Amino acid sequence: MESKNLLLLICTVLSFFTVFAVNAVTIVIPSIAAEYGMSNIMQNWVTIIFLLVVAVLSVPAGQISAKYGLKKVTRICILLFIIISIINVCVTTQEQFLACRLVLGISLAFINVTSMAMIVSAFPANERGKALGINITGVYIGLSLSPVIGGILDHNLGWRSVVLFGVPFLFVILFLLSTKIKEEWTSFENVPLDVKGSITYGIGMVLFMYGFTILNTGLGIFLTLLAIVILAIFALIELREKHPVFDIRFFKNKEFLSANFASLCAYLATYAVTTILNYHLQYIKGLDSQTAGIILLVAPLCQVVLAPIAGRLSDKFVPQILAALGMALGTISLFLFSFLNGDTSMNFLIVSMIIYGIGFGLFSPPNTNVIMSSVPPKDTSVASAAVATMRTVGQAMSMGILTLVFAFIMGDVAIIEPYYPLLVQSCQLTCMICIILCILSVFASFVGIKSNSTQ
Repeated sequence: MESKNLLLLICTVLSFFTVFAVNAVTIVIPSIAAEYGMSNIMQNWVTIIFLLVVAVLSVPAGQISAKYGLKKVTRICILLFIIISIINVCVTTQEQFLACRLVLGISLAFINVTSMAMIVSAFPANERGKALGINITGVYIGLSLSPVIGGILDHNLGWRSVVLFGVPFLFVILFLLSTKIKEEWTSFENVPLDVKGSITYGIGMVLFMYGFTILNTGLGIFLTLLAIVILAIFALIELREKHPVFDIRFFKNKEFLSANFASLCAYLATYAVTTILNYHLQYIKGLDSQTAGIILLVAPLCQVVLAPIAGRLSDKFVPQILAALGMALGTISLFLFSFLNGDTSMNFLIVSMIIYGIGFGLFSPPNTNVIMSSVPPKDTSVASAAVATMRTVGQAMSMGILTLVFAFIMGDVAIIEPYYPLLVQSCQLTCMICIILCILSVFASFVGIKSNSTQ
């Protein structure tokens, strides 16, 4: 097999397991919560803490990996992921479990950035959309199979089998990457790390994400406002820095800016949907994790089918049009999800999930192609960091919106039958908020079309 094609296979498998690490655990959160006695708010933090770390580290990961080598950093992080996964199944408290999730987030923050940057570095521009489409297919296969595999493993072997599922496969990936891929990619080897910018960004993002999830309190409002000030200071630091950890000047490129904003809004609008549907199926409908996982296969299966097609089309046609069409369908699906309750038929739910899956399958590969193609080749790791950051910040804030709505409507309580009506109300309100964000993503894609036509 040609080296670049083997690399694409490796990175696609890695994309699968980065998604699996989040989404397979999401499906078994009720089991984890039952063992550790977690409240509804703490249940959401199983996902949020993971995404928060990835969001904080994705920006410095771009500079660090480009300086020390994309392949080398990937190998180190795969090994860290394997070790912490094994430790994770031995913990005895919810605090220890969350600590393991935090460290797993560190490893996957780098893997998210390096895998995409290696693909962009290895493939010529005329093949990049196709390669990215295949890579994102790995993400969607992960989205498809994670709830199914996770549900089956949890139902038959317990949640610890879900955490360990990827370990043997990652040993194989580590071997192939070490022995079969000879190239190493570095573009910042002589560039000093922007430690000041990285620390400022990290502090700002941690305060913002935590403050956002408790925005219903005075402390939450204070931390969120303080975080905005710190992130503004970060932007000023980066504008003056000769070798910034993230070049703010890229956002002067309207194509880059609009595609990143569209991505942020899209993940803000859609990520919490899986959790909402999982809670609907397991709590409101009373299904076990195995059955819920099979039903949750519907939407990502549509994404698997459409992602490579959308990737190829983005090489031939204006990618922003495909992205805008995808998020328009996403808006329709969220409108339908906002009616979910105990009386909702399974046919209505499945049709809504199909529309959702088609919409996001059309959006992501073209939008990613726009971002990665709008910067010079030497800055692909930075663009990859932007993609990862917009995705994970959007995902974490999406869960933050759900958590915030829970706090306002339900309070900090265990999800038990007396609170099911409030759970339904919370999920409906979250979907209505996300409809607005979907519409913003559509408009951002249209702005990108306009900017592209005037360049």
